[in-house]
Amino acid sequence: MLEDKKTKVKITFLIILVGVSSMLAAVVTDHWAVLSPRVERLNTTCEAAHFGLWRLCKKSIFIMEEDPQGKGCGPISLPGVKNCSYFKHFTSGEEAEVFEVKTQKEYNISAAAIAIFSLAFMTLGSLCLLGAFGKGRDYLLRPAGMFFAFAGLCTVISVEVMRQSVKRMIDSDETIWIEYYYSWSFACACAAFILLFLSGISLLVISMPHMPRNPWETCMDAEPEPAD
Repeated sequence: MLEDKKTKVKITFLIILVGVSSMLAAVVTDHWAVLSPRVERLNTTCEAAHFGLWRLCKKSIFIMEEDPQGKGCGPISLPGVKNCSYFKHFTSGEEAEVFEVKTQKEYNISAAAIAIFSLAFMTLGSLCLLGAFGKGRDYLLRPAGMFFAFAGLCTVISVEVMRQSVKRMIDSDETIWIEYYYSWSFACACAAFILLFLSGISLLVISMPHMPRNPWETCMDAEPEPAD
């Protein structure tokens, strides 16, 4: 691998590490969206919630003054009693049954499954990219780029499915929540999509054959890359 190409691959690898870290943070945390019911009067307890791919956390908050950002319950950072429950397809019980109705189960299962596919593509891409640093193995850059691009696409699909899930929860008559906003886990997933997808495309471009120096040459006529 040429020294110039190796430098580009190393820079891309660092960007990929940031993207992978962002995706892992999004998958294991439950702050994709924060949901809030309407608060009609002060000095009462309301129940806000935040959720991710695997569980929903509800928090009882005592409201003493009106939220300057709206009429909802919160902000979620206020102290209160917190209760978390996992999806019904992982746990059972009355709380899980309520959770299944409120989150439109099919959306959340799909988002979690697609996120797992994204993690699998990231793992395969990382193995190929690490192998590409070996002598005469720069051909692995192309599959690595494809795997990371696929990981980015799976991430954005998971983000969109979760966004539809939030919309269904807010529009449903089964829920008490009327306001929402996307939180930092959602931002991590969006950042992971951008970094992984662009890094994958970059690896594909870097893996292209050495271009000819003169316009009358073909790619086959160009000087071959020296072996390490």
